[in-house]
Amino acid sequence: MFDMIPQIRWQDVLDIGIIAFLVYRALHIVRGSRAMQMIIGLAVILVAYVSSRALGLFTLNWILDNFLASIILVIIVIFQSDIRRALTQVGSAPMFVSAEREVQRREEIIDEVAQAALAMASKHVGALVVFEREVGLNEYMEIGTRLDARVSRELLESVFLPHSPIHDGALVIQKGRVTAVRCLLPLSTNPHLKKTWGTRHRAALGVTEETDAVALVVSEQEGTATLVVAGNVTENVDGVRLRAALQELLKP
Repeated sequence: MFDMIPQIRWQDVLDIGIIAFLVYRALHIVRGSRAMQMIIGLAVILVAYVSSRALGLFTLNWILDNFLASIILVIIVIFQSDIRRALTQVGSAPMFVSAEREVQRREEIIDEVAQAALAMASKHVGALVVFEREVGLNEYMEIGTRLDARVSRELLESVFLPHSPIHDGALVIQKGRVTAVRCLLPLSTNPHLKKTWGTRHRAALGVTEETDAVALVVSEQEGTATLVVAGNVTENVDGVRLRAALQELLKP
C-alpha cells in the first residue's frame, strides 16, 4: 500500500478534493429536507436490488432492474426543485462562509411568537407562522422574501400589518431565526374543511400534511389563534395552551 504513495499525482489529489467538496455541498443542501428522505428511500431500493440478485429472487430483481435502468430520469424528476435550488446556491451563495448568528433560547422564541399571535388575534390581524422541524421548508421559500432576523413580537406584528407589502403568505422560522416571509405554501385539497377557513388555514393544513412543520394561524375574521400539526387542527388556543403546545412540539 505504501508503495503506491509515490505514484500518486497532484492531479489525483485535486480530483479527490473536488469530488469530496461536491459530495459535501450536496449533503449540506439536502440535509434536513425531503430530498434526504428520498435519498434514503432510493438507497433502500438499491439494497433490495442487490439482495434480490444475491438471493436469486428473479421477479423482484427484474422489477427493480427495470426501475433502476431509468434511475437518472427518476432522480431528475424527483429532485428537480432541489437541483434548481442547488444550482442557484452555487451561483449566489458564499461557498465556505458560515456566518455567526445569534441564536435565541427556545423558550424566548415561543414566548415572542405567542405574544405576537395573541396580540394580532385581539386586533383581528391575520397571520401565518410556520416552524420548520426535521423536514426542510426551503422549497416553499424560493419565491418568498428572505430574511435572517431574531424572532420578536415586534417583527411578527410588523410583517403582518394589513398594509405591509409582505403580509401575504407565511413567515418561516428555521433554527430559531425568521428566515423568510411572504412564502407560498401548498394548499390542502381536503374536501371536508370548514367553510369559514380561508387560505391561511388551507395553507397551514397543506404544509403540515406534506411536512412535519408546525403551523400557527391567526384568523382575522374570528380573532383566534389556531395550531396545526400533521393536518390536525386545534382551534381557539389561548396563551397558556399555545405556549405549552409549542414547548412540546419544538423540543430538540
